[in-house]
Amino acid sequence: MRLPIRLLFFCLSLLSLPALAAPVAGLYQVREPVADQEPESRDAALQKALQTLVLRLTGDAKALQSAGLEGLRKDPQQIVSQYGYEGDALLVEFDPASTDRQLRQAGLALWGANRPAILTWWLNESPEGSQLVGESQSASALLRDAAQHRGLPLRLPLADLSEQALGNADALLANDPQALREASERYGADALLAVQATESSGNWQATWRLWLGDEREQGKAEAADQAALADAVMLAVAERLAPRFLVKPGAAQSLTLVIEGADLGRFAALERLLEPFAARLQEIDGQRLVYQVSASPEQLRAQLALGQLQEVSEPLDAAEPVENPEGGATEAAQVKPRTDQLRFRW
Repeated sequence: MRLPIRLLFFCLSLLSLPALAAPVAGLYQVREPVADQEPESRDAALQKALQTLVLRLTGDAKALQSAGLEGLRKDPQQIVSQYGYEGDALLVEFDPASTDRQLRQAGLALWGANRPAILTWWLNESPEGSQLVGESQSASALLRDAAQHRGLPLRLPLADLSEQALGNADALLANDPQALREASERYGADALLAVQATESSGNWQATWRLWLGDEREQGKAEAADQAALADAVMLAVAERLAPRFLVKPGAAQSLTLVIEGADLGRFAALERLLEPFAARLQEIDGQRLVYQVSASPEQLRAQLALGQLQEVSEPLDAAEPVENPEGGATEAAQVKPRTDQLRFRW
């Protein structure tokens, strides 16, 4: 049965829909410390805010130095909607449309707002003792601020009695994270981040590991205090994740995307996942959706993995029968799967 697209959108408006991945709230809002409210301090903070934003959107610390952004470096306010002071910080609201347009015109690849939800198991170890940071603990504020500053959707465990066994480095940084995965199932995150942070002589060091599916990233960081350490770790994680999801100008191609097993609840979440790829819905046939998208296959696979979709092989299509040149029965020639079409299902 084919449903008219207009009818589908009407039905969607009546539903409360679940989210896949995690849209980052306040992606274009940046908070930077400021010494005072003098023009020189304000301008310096605006420059820093611009650097933070461009790094959030590109994952590249050198992106702002692009020749195509020379005018923006000289006058960041051309993409600023508003700014104001909150305590000892300058809060800057950048205009999303103007920002994206300028960065794309400069040839930069961008990372959209739908990003992997990261469940973070953070263990603080100091001479006073060890603490696994849970969502209701005071130490969680530093982690949330750091994740927000670097454009990452953060989730924290409850750190309740059932999870205290994970509050040690051996459990968190094990080569086989099976115990961590099992404890993380109830949180429904896309990625796992395990961090061991230790204090020594007034300084902090961290060893971290990140799992996204079966792939692992790891690294180390150090800083003078816990807030700076949290920011350093989140920055490193963002820089490792961004290349997987960047939409690069000129690298995209026109692809046909077939989604099987869709329902109305999944439709809106799927639309959000496909937003970076200028997706156009071409056909609805029961639980089968057909889109036209502009993306590279690698970008599309990485993005759809956030929605827990699995790629399926495209069946070989049978062509018209062809004559056997030696006479006798005819054979049906098989056509190789299309290279411009990808198929996924839940």
